[in-house]
Amino acid sequence: MGAPPPPRPFLGERAVRDVKEFVQIAAELGQASSGHHNQNYVLPLTEHMARLLHREAGTSVTVRIRRAEALPVVIRTWPDESAILDSIRGVLPNVPECLVKRDSFAIHSYVEGVPLSSVCANGKPVDGLLVRALAELLAQMTQVRREALPPLPAEWPRNDKDSQGFLQTLARRADRQIRQPNWQGFGGLFAALGIPEDALVQLADRVPAMARRPYSLLHADLHRDNLIMSYGGDPPLICVDWELATYGDPLHDLATHLVRMRYPGHQWGEVIDAWAAAMTRIRPAAVNGLAKDLRHYVAFERAQSVYPDVMRAAQALEDAPDQKSLDEAAASVCRALEVAAQPLGLRNVPDAAEVERVLFRWRASRTAVRGGPGRATGTISWSWDRRLPERSDFPAAAVEHALVAEGMAPASRVFKGTAHLNSVVRVPGYDHPVVVRRKVANVCRREPSFLSEHAVLVAIERSGLPVAAPRVLALGRSHRGEQYAIHTYVGPEDTDRPPSHPVHGLLPHEADGLVDQLCALTRVDYDPLDPVAGNETFFTWLCDQLVIMVGNLPKESQQLAWLLGLPDAPRLRQILSRYRVSPRRPALLHGDLNPWNLVRRDDALALTIIDWEMALIGDPLYDLVRHMHLTPTRPEIRQRMFRRWERGLSEEYTADWPQDWRVYRWIETVRSAYVDLDRLVTGASLDAPNVRRAVDSYAMTLAAATGSLGLRVRSTANPYLARALA
Repeated sequence: MGAPPPPRPFLGERAVRDVKEFVQIAAELGQASSGHHNQNYVLPLTEHMARLLHREAGTSVTVRIRRAEALPVVIRTWPDESAILDSIRGVLPNVPECLVKRDSFAIHSYVEGVPLSSVCANGKPVDGLLVRALAELLAQMTQVRREALPPLPAEWPRNDKDSQGFLQTLARRADRQIRQPNWQGFGGLFAALGIPEDALVQLADRVPAMARRPYSLLHADLHRDNLIMSYGGDPPLICVDWELATYGDPLHDLATHLVRMRYPGHQWGEVIDAWAAAMTRIRPAAVNGLAKDLRHYVAFERAQSVYPDVMRAAQALEDAPDQKSLDEAAASVCRALEVAAQPLGLRNVPDAAEVERVLFRWRASRTAVRGGPGRATGTISWSWDRRLPERSDFPAAAVEHALVAEGMAPASRVFKGTAHLNSVVRVPGYDHPVVVRRKVANVCRREPSFLSEHAVLVAIERSGLPVAAPRVLALGRSHRGEQYAIHTYVGPEDTDRPPSHPVHGLLPHEADGLVDQLCALTRVDYDPLDPVAGNETFFTWLCDQLVIMVGNLPKESQQLAWLLGLPDAPRLRQILSRYRVSPRRPALLHGDLNPWNLVRRDDALALTIIDWEMALIGDPLYDLVRHMHLTPTRPEIRQRMFRRWERGLSEEYTADWPQDWRVYRWIETVRSAYVDLDRLVTGASLDAPNVRRAVDSYAMTLAAATGSLGLRVRSTANPYLARALA
């Protein structure tokens, strides 16, 4: 194991002052290189400092000064790098020695040589001899005994070969040490980019069983800047910056090294083979399951990197108002999202244009904050959509304040749905929160919208009828012509609690409140919304829209639908033509009454209805039946709603409903069979809770749809595919 390192010299009070003065001089005169949390300065020791540190005058040292402004973006096992260096010097004698350690700085012995990054830049292949030397260096670390290292944290796996437990520990520590400390400042940004709060916790829960490998010391940050090529060549490479070292599965060190070294793709195999050969000679059990398990550590490294990459890109924008900086930050964030999407299970990753707009809003809000209290004017460009006149209770100044505050909304006030990004903000002089709504740029929605949401909300507000819906306060366009709408917010005002939705079905009083509102909708004047609506036969039009949707599905979705026994568009048209429903007087319909579009409230109306983007004019029976299809509805609640609905409306709206409602339910089952299958194929909107619940039960939906169509699942269907869909 080797002799223990010599003790660091004792420094009295005066000596400590002298050392601090030396450190200050280093900060002023030295040339810095930046680490994760340190600025590193290299300079020679004065005669006085040399005596204090028991070194020769003129000897170079590295002064490491903690960066107070640095974001917490790394996983740490041990807080004190000096203790790590003391532990490993016996086995790795060329690592730096810590000469002085204080809370805000440390002085290390200087490692003579040049960083690998200065002679071989990121992305370029590394010479084969160096690759083998690197592999030997990683293998040597396995010889450091656990007993020589500082004590491990309490949550560390007790079994020193538990690979699954180690990766789960890493993921949870990443959540605790990286995500949580930064969530207050950056959580809203991550939410807008589609990264949920529990992404790392969910990743930890998904870690599969892996082969057992003996734990060892890991550097955990072995990239080109942290590898010094010695002048003498013996040894050829020396590791520096051990602040992130840990103790665990050696595959983790290989994975972080592969990713952070930025090897060209064709060299990964060479590096892995060299590592396996070196480990086989020194610790053969470390290569157990290499081919199967390495990918899990690579995926984790890419997943956790999205947090520092996004935060650094956003932070760099605070003092960079130009478009070039915004474009560079957007490109960096797009790359981080792209590589993290699969391991974090992200769906509907925003495209480059949407990322740029999100970052623009983030930067604009911070520019306004630096301008002083109440500063908003001129920090963000926007224009008014004159289809909606300016309201006296929400003038232009309020609109600008809302748009500026949007970029600072915390994660608990940012809601990303299937089609909209909603940010809840407060505006000076307005008593209640408002929500800024943006359409998600790359949303893939098969079911079209027919009416303008703002026009529908205006019509409901002007009617004065007892329909609980948001009020639209403003409409317009902002950066790069992106459309926005500002609505009154529906949900808790003074807490971080999200709105409450009846996701498990309606309570009796909620069922009554919803039916009463649907009855009231029949009295809303829809002529200004669509003057020709109601002239066609609604059921025929509904069937035509379903056939058109099926015919427009992507080729892959159509092929899988056929494989599973669903008819193509012409055949579906033939089947639908057999059915009829009685004509009923048309009315304004919501069109998408799933439980996440219903928000609980404490009054007689019981529920507020939100997200009116799929509103249409048609048979009021359809709105009620579609709600029952989209929401878990117990038989007694269904009967209660039908009875109240029939009593609340005249016969012109309810005629022959007992036989017709089942036809609408059948139509919606068939529609879901196509829509949910397409979502499974394309991955569209799978992060939305209503979509996730629908596709999770797809096997039952498919069976019900094919059965009601008088068809059956094709016997030639791939049994493995059928099991996956179930």
